[in-house]
Amino acid sequence: MKRNAGETGKKSGTRRLSGPERRRQLLDTALQIVREEGADRLTLGYLAARAGVSKPVAYDHFGTRSKLLIALYKLLDRRQSEALRETLTSDGKSFEETASLLAAAHVHCHADTSGEWHAIGAALAGSEEKEAVYQELLDGYVQLFAAVMKPYCTLEDPELERRCVGLIGAGDALSAAMVRGNCSEADAAESFAALIRGGLRETP
Repeated sequence: MKRNAGETGKKSGTRRLSGPERRRQLLDTALQIVREEGADRLTLGYLAARAGVSKPVAYDHFGTRSKLLIALYKLLDRRQSEALRETLTSDGKSFEETASLLAAAHVHCHADTSGEWHAIGAALAGSEEKEAVYQELLDGYVQLFAAVMKPYCTLEDPELERRCVGLIGAGDALSAAMVRGNCSEADAAESFAALIRGGLRETP
């Protein structure tokens, strides 16, 4: 049977997404679901329907709902780390300015995700897999945080890293308060910056 030119053009004009492109599309759609409907609504079947693909495609990429949530968790963490790396490459800033930039970048990442970070973390609560991934991400984040502040401190590396662990915990708590509407983004960032300055005040 002969196809008309319009049909042929329509078919040939449709490009299949590569594996990485399809994964990005699925992750973007999953984040949209969490943002609009909450993490409880996110299943591989529902993700497939929203993304316009068959269920096997979603299962091929993630396997289980838990693995999908972990992939989202890692994606948000990577975005947060990239924002901090921008601070890391900013030379010629004072201790006070760097603390403010670091605090603002940390808090803004939580504001920018509209609560998705906390919703995904809550959905993974109690999962051994989540705990292992969270520790891996935290270790990397502590190293990055410490690298930003190291030029301004005389602290030994182990002590600096321990303080950064505590500061990151405080920053997460302030960010969670902001997401709940208990304070503004500016207030959360200012309080976090004050804690960073107070915790790392020892300068060369």
